[in-house]
Amino acid sequence: MRYSERELLSLSPLLNALFFAVLKKRLVKLVVNFLFYFRTDEAEPIGALLLEHCKITREEENVFSISFIEEPDRKYFFECDTEEQCQEWIEALRRASYEFMRRSLIFYRNEIQKMTGKDPLEQYGISEEARFQLGTRKL
Repeated sequence: MRYSERELLSLSPLLNALFFAVLKKRLVKLVVNFLFYFRTDEAEPIGALLLEHCKITREEENVFSISFIEEPDRKYFFECDTEEQCQEWIEALRRASYEFMRRSLIFYRNEIQKMTGKDPLEQYGISEEARFQLGTRKL
């Protein structure tokens, strides 16, 4: 008796989850807000995740996941060798987004302005740009 993949998947949500749970060993490299992934035997990346509008979640010991607002049902799982390594990756990935960097820039800009009385961005002629203002968002 033959069944198509679609017919089998429609029979059970459990089958659906098991069928697509494929684990592959990959090397990853974080560059600004891109997480590049590589096959273990190749130097060129096979893909990248843009770490914007994403959620980093601790799943279990030494395992975390990345999911995106646009695709909340799809998760990318990552396993680390140690708990410390896992925590370091989670923190680095959470700090990698453009929005986090923008908020940090605004925070430190305001702190410097309080301490010196001068806007540190003024010397570059960009102090009035909307992207450097709190409460505005440029996409």
